[in-house]
Amino acid sequence: MSKTTIDTKRPGFFPADELDGAAAFYREQGFLVVTDALAEAEVQTLCDEGVAICRGQRGDVSLPDGLAPDPSLEDDAFIENFLCIHHPHKISTVMYDYLAQKTMVDALTRIIGPNVKCMQSMLFIKSAGKPGQAWHQDEDYIPTRDRSLCGGWIAMDDATLENGCLWVIPGSHKPGVLWPQYPHNDPQFDCAVMSYDFPYSDDDAVPVEVPAGSIVFFNGYLLHRSLPNRATTGFRRCLVNHYMSAESLLPWHHKEGVGMGKQDMRDIVMVAGEDPHAWKGVHPKGGAHVRPAGEGGCGDGRVDLETFKEEKPVEERAYL
Repeated sequence: MSKTTIDTKRPGFFPADELDGAAAFYREQGFLVVTDALAEAEVQTLCDEGVAICRGQRGDVSLPDGLAPDPSLEDDAFIENFLCIHHPHKISTVMYDYLAQKTMVDALTRIIGPNVKCMQSMLFIKSAGKPGQAWHQDEDYIPTRDRSLCGGWIAMDDATLENGCLWVIPGSHKPGVLWPQYPHNDPQFDCAVMSYDFPYSDDDAVPVEVPAGSIVFFNGYLLHRSLPNRATTGFRRCLVNHYMSAESLLPWHHKEGVGMGKQDMRDIVMVAGEDPHAWKGVHPKGGAHVRPAGEGGCGDGRVDLETFKEEKPVEERAYL
């Protein structure tokens, strides 16, 4: 693993054994970084497990027909065909165990509270040339009842400007507004839709460059993005898990015949404290799957923002 010259003395960067003030910074800015959260050996374990997952050794994560790499390729050449695998913890005991990694839990219990549950993991590979993800807010995808959603982003490589680190707009979580989204046609981003019409500009954004072994935490309402990996070689790998307060219901998927006030998706993993809704049981849904990177198009009417506003009536734009 390469050594880094990334500045870890900036505001919002906390050593794993000095988290005093971390929660206050998170509440104000919407993000924080815990440095030296994972030892080098732990990061290597995650990288090795990522290879095993991509190779299908933990379960089926097939790419679409025509994109499947030759299994005889060396590991780096093989995994660079993948951008992101959703829910790797469902097929990998290693990824499952890292949902409750010690430093992750230490920070989450300060940020969220004593009772914390997890509902999602994502393994990003992002090799050289792969796209980033446009401006978005995670609560658009994983809604909570109490705005407690928090991403825990484990850097498996040094994340830099060159290879497509995170960018955040500090404080953009405070209004508690989920801004509208549209199916952008910007080739530097993957197929996920882009947030727009928010009262901030790219000039308000700051890059979050971090060394491997760090964990970036960010609020579910925080606007964030990543740019493409513009390095000539190499990866910007990370494991991103999403967490929330165990007290809150999780109306992520609609259950037929249940009122909105009682919707509560129970495909969760408790990582700290007690679950006041444990009497409902845990009900797994689906498994691991690959996120499309956009090769060959996204197939959902990609347009520029001006055209989108002109052609889509408000009642359709409002619920994209």
